[in-house]
This record gives sequence, structure tokens and C-alpha cells, in this order.
Amino acid sequence: MCKSKKSLNGRTAIVTGGSKGLGFEIAKDFAMRGAKVIFASRFEEEGVKAEKEISKQTGNCNVIFKVLDLSSLKSIREFANNITKNEKRLDILVNNAGVGISVDCVTKDSMQFIMQVNYYGYFMLTILMLPLLKTSGSTEEPARIVYMSSLLHRFVSSDIDNYNCSCYWWKLRVYCNSKFSLVLFSRELSRRLRRSNVVINCSDPGLSATRIYKSYEQIRFIGQIFIYFLYVFFKTPQEGAQSAIYAAVEDAGKVSGQYFANCDPIKASSLENDDNLVKKLWEQSVKLVKLNDEELNISK
Repeated sequence: MCKSKKSLNGRTAIVTGGSKGLGFEIAKDFAMRGAKVIFASRFEEEGVKAEKEISKQTGNCNVIFKVLDLSSLKSIREFANNITKNEKRLDILVNNAGVGISVDCVTKDSMQFIMQVNYYGYFMLTILMLPLLKTSGSTEEPARIVYMSSLLHRFVSSDIDNYNCSCYWWKLRVYCNSKFSLVLFSRELSRRLRRSNVVINCSDPGLSATRIYKSYEQIRFIGQIFIYFLYVFFKTPQEGAQSAIYAAVEDAGKVSGQYFANCDPIKASSLENDDNLVKKLWEQSVKLVKLNDEELNISK
């Protein structure tokens, strides 16, 4: 468990997927610490309900829900524009929302659905949020970006050229690829921003009983058995949220390019050190999310 008592008074945090599960617990923790919390979800009814619930439980009225659909580049840009127009600072960005084994195959942006929601959308969102993060961070207290990866990132294919192909992979492998992509992106972004006041890390929630795993019911024969073990033996969402909270608030989280599990830095897949894979993924991501040269000039 994250034992930090650090206050977040005067700070602003964004948590994606904050209406349920891990994201709800992270948003609630930040609200209890006094932060202004903006949590985002594509489920509007759920989000409005969660906004009221977090405010009620924490006594923090500065909790705001905004709609964000990571499967839509248009929605991501609208969300980012809204934040940069209305917020004076952004101290913490927790990229938590994701999907498991989805029945959808291709998004309206012609991307593989799981890959866009779990990775490509975050590539775009992060780049668009960087100017605000960079002006909010300081040497003493850098702004922090946390990506929610998974232990399944280790069961990955290195065939990055085909990551965006639909109907090509077994869906569980696509999920693994998406979580590995976050690890590569975190490493590369950390390198590119090493002289800025922004730190970037990945968090591993472990096996946590969240709805993302309910999609595993689709797996023949073992699906129902998996769901039974999910609720009997897995971590609760509150327990699973602790490493992300740790990376976002603890002094130890001021490092960059690390992978945290159980509130400790651990080694990620050895493939994260493959510079060729990092380069391929970055170039592919830039091409797919259609950011302009000015937006991609993150070193300024």
C-alpha cells in the first residue's frame, strides 16, 4: 500500500477511466489529498454518478467529470483543447482507462480498437497535454505522467509493423502488445524529456478485480473459471491502484522511465531496451494519430 501522506492542495490531476475500478480509487485518493481532480470516461452516466460519489466520500467539491473516448481521435483532441483552454496547470496525468478482449475490431479512425484505446490514444493525449505539464512542473516537484501497464506486457510480440492490423492477432495478444507499447512509449518519452520538469513512469496494478477482465469470459472453456478466480483471489481495485498512486505522489516517483509494481521499481520486459523497436513504434504512432509538427516539437 502507498503510505504517503503527501498533500496535493493546489495541484491538478487528470485520471482517465475514473468512473469505475482502479481509476475511481486513484481519483478518490487524489481528491482526499486536496487535489483538483478531473476524471475522464466515455461512459457519461457513470461519470456523473462517480463525480457525485467521490465528492461525497472525500468532501472535495473540486472533482470534475469530462467525457473522453479514447477510440476517437476527435474526442481526444476536443478533451485536450478543453483542458488547455480552461486549466491553468496540470501536475499529474494518470493514463488508466483501457479495454481487455474487445468484440470491436476497427475504430472510426481505422485503427485496431484495443491498440487505439490502450495505447495510440494515450500517445496523442500525452503529447497534447505536455505543454501544460511542462509549465506546471518544477525542479523540486516535477509534473508526473503515469501509464497503467500490466504484467501481461511480457507476453508480447515484437512484430511492431503489424500492431495496428485488425483480425491478425489473437485478441489477448493484442492486449499484451498494447501494454508493452506503453512501456516503450514511457521509456522513449522519458528520454526525450530528460531535461524537462516532467517525469514518466509505468505502473503495474497486478491482477486486480476490475471489469477489464470480465471480457475474458469470451475465452472458451477457461473463461468462467478465470472470472471465478478473479473475484476470489485477485486484488481489490483499491489495492491495485496503489502503485499508480505511489508513482504519482511519492518522492520515489520523481525518477523517470521506471516500471512500478507493488510500490517498488522493478524490471520491465527486456525488450524495452531494443532501440529499434522504440523507434519503429514512435514513428508508427506519429503517423497514425496525425499530430502536426508543432505539436510534436516536445523538446522546446
